[in-house]
Amino acid sequence: MNLKNNRITLGELLDNPASHAVLQRRFPTLLRHPMLNMARKATLEQAVAFARNRLSPQDINRTLEELRRL
Repeated sequence: MNLKNNRITLGELLDNPASHAVLQRRFPTLLRHPMLNMARKATLEQAVAFARNRLSPQDINRTLEELRRL
C-alpha cells in the first residue's frame, strides 16, 4: 500500500478493508476509542508520533511494514 510518505490519513487507512484489518488485529482497542472519528483527518505520521509514547518501536515498525506490503 502506498502510505504516501506516511501522509496517508487515518481515515483512508480505516476505509480500506485490508489496512483496517491490520489495524484491527494489532490495535483492537484503538478502533473502539470514542475519539477515533475525530482523528480520521490525522496523518499516519501524526499518529505514529503520538503512538511513540504508548507503543514499542517494534510494534510500530512491524505495523508500518505490514501496511506497506498490502
